[in-house]
Amino acid sequence: MEHLSLEGGIADAIRAHGVETYPNECCGALIGSDGVVRHVAPLPNTTEEGARRRFLIRPADYKFVEGEATRLNQELLGFYHSHPDHPARPSQYDLDHAFPFFWYVIVSIQQAQPEKMTVWQLADDRSQFREASLAGV
Repeated sequence: MEHLSLEGGIADAIRAHGVETYPNECCGALIGSDGVVRHVAPLPNTTEEGARRRFLIRPADYKFVEGEATRLNQELLGFYHSHPDHPARPSQYDLDHAFPFFWYVIVSIQQAQPEKMTVWQLADDRSQFREASLAGV
């Protein structure tokens, strides 16, 4: 699958979360099915490496969003995060911490204003991200 769709209001929710946490990175989960995100679950950024350039999702929060997906009769499709004052493309850190089976939405927040939003998937060999098409932005 090379295409992810965001239902109405999802892109706005991601952008709003990015603005709310600026100048730090926001993060959250993408919940839906069949390549369509129907719900997002904003999560706390628990990194101790500097939230301006990193995000971390605790295992308990990961377990929570898996439970939310099950409760909604959907699946955990992936995660989103913001890049404050940086482009909406994955960093080396993102590459080092990603899984091949998830979607990764990144929104660029420039000077507290949301800009470009992109979506990526990790290659099966974990060597690189591949940009996919994102509908509903």
